[in-house]
Amino acid sequence: MKASRPSLILYLAAFVFTIVFDILQYDYLTICMKSIVVPSVFFYFYSSNNFRINTIQILIYILCFVGEVFHLMNVEISDQGSMICFLFVYLMLIKIIVIDYDRIRLKKSDVLPIALVILLIVYLLFSVLSLQFDKMDGFDFLYALYGTVLSVLGFICYANYITRGNYVTLLLTLMATCFIISDMFFIFNRYFSYSLVLTLICDVTQILAYFFISKYFINSGKKRVKR
Repeated sequence: MKASRPSLILYLAAFVFTIVFDILQYDYLTICMKSIVVPSVFFYFYSSNNFRINTIQILIYILCFVGEVFHLMNVEISDQGSMICFLFVYLMLIKIIVIDYDRIRLKKSDVLPIALVILLIVYLLFSVLSLQFDKMDGFDFLYALYGTVLSVLGFICYANYITRGNYVTLLLTLMATCFIISDMFFIFNRYFSYSLVLTLICDVTQILAYFFISKYFINSGKKRVKR
């Protein structure tokens, strides 16, 4: 058995039980299962990557775990604490991706798809923020900063996939898409009206995002070795 197999099985088990507990509306057990997801997917990456890891990767997994724990605590600052954790996760992911892909080389055929991506991301950002701020007494800088950083991450991932179109950039696109969908539906579910369907979408995409992060780290590491 491969060293990564047990942790992958644990990840899949936590994934399935999260969905089951979501359907049964056992909120506490759902959050507990989601807290298991991050350690299991971390060990999957660590063993699959020949037990090599750098400081930024460690910090990303720690912050993802702490972000989930904030929801488990369910205190007054849970939302803000979790948001700050994932804000730093997105910033570090942007740094890693920019280092891996230092320049985006545009062809004429890439201009229109990238322009459409920019318009879509900007539209989603302003639409979600406007809905969010309608529920608040005033402007919240943290939400605006969080949405802007996530939008930048999404643009970088999509632009790299459009211009390069390989397996690694596909993983980036899937990761960014999952984070965007998860955060959008979390806001809809948290601040507007509770829906089981929205909760399932939010949890499934969040858990998948962790998996795509790990796959990206594994495959980008292999690419550096080949160089």
